[in-house]
Amino acid sequence: MTEDPGGDDEQAGSERSGTESTTAGPTNAESTNTGSIDDGGAETHGDHATPTAESAGADLRDVPAFTDGRVHSLPGEPEWPVLEVAVEYDAGWFVGGYDRVEQPDGTEKKYYWAELPPATVVIAVADGEVLFVEQYRPTIRETQLELPAGIVESGESYTTAAEQELAEETGFEPSSTTLLQEVWCSTGVLRHRRGYVFAEGLEPVAVDHDSNEFLIPRTVPVEDVLDRVRDPPTNDATLEGVLVAKHDGVL
Repeated sequence: MTEDPGGDDEQAGSERSGTESTTAGPTNAESTNTGSIDDGGAETHGDHATPTAESAGADLRDVPAFTDGRVHSLPGEPEWPVLEVAVEYDAGWFVGGYDRVEQPDGTEKKYYWAELPPATVVIAVADGEVLFVEQYRPTIRETQLELPAGIVESGESYTTAAEQELAEETGFEPSSTTLLQEVWCSTGVLRHRRGYVFAEGLEPVAVDHDSNEFLIPRTVPVEDVLDRVRDPPTNDATLEGVLVAKHDGVL
């Protein structure tokens, strides 16, 4: 269940549910649902009731956004007044819509966004080698060398999800994981958090790929890894993960 690093990220599915591979687009089961809340009104979109927006912080914070019950994760209270929140598209594994916002000069503008569940990216080292997966990304029509990655499921931490993704994609299970960094991705358009996790103490386990994942495990020597991931074609999640690990001295 690899996180999709293309667009910026992004086409991630509902990874462990089988409805995703981040390489896959919406399925035939997807639906387009619209709804909005504005100035204290309540409305529903999909199967979920939207709470009243009496305060800016009430907008989407506790509304289920995904079919498995994951909730929206917004960073604190908005600094600019949110006059309306509208969900225009709900495919089950991502949600698209806009916030109508009052800007500092008093004008109003719709800021469109797409929301994806959080994702984990794994920097795993064994015997002086960094583990990667090679896979074709139909979204950008290129084969990429990527760090193992995947969606953080409901109730999981970044590190727990990293352990599972690493085992599923490479066949190794770590004895130790450390969250190095959490970031927001492509903040001009996405509501999507990503965590970078370092993993070590790897032991082989049985590989259980998703039926819609086609991966080839690869390794790169630690001393060559930065040059390798900077060599096009490359992607943000992989390059960022290596840079963070280098900076923190674990590579």
